[in-house]
Amino acid sequence: MARTPRFAVGDKIVLKDGFVRTDTAGRTCTIAGVLPFDGSRAQYRVRFETENFERRIVESDIDVIQSASSVPNIETVASAETGSWLKSSSIKVRK
Repeated sequence: MARTPRFAVGDKIVLKDGFVRTDTAGRTCTIAGVLPFDGSRAQYRVRFETENFERRIVESDIDVIQSASSVPNIETVASAETGSWLKSSSIKVRK
């Protein structure tokens, strides 16, 4: 059975109270990378806006209820896109 992480790169999440800071704004960070599972737990690299390094956390460190409001719904994102994901102007051809 393949396991799928709950969050993806670019998602804004909120860490549980007491893990790093006390206020919700100070506990909000962005997922910079999804790491391989550690046994049965998903692992992530996260970065706070006020820091210039990344931290490794496991999914149990994330406040899922508060993070759910900051993670966009996939249907909302899909309906907001108006054009193709492929931009022909960004393709480089070697001659």
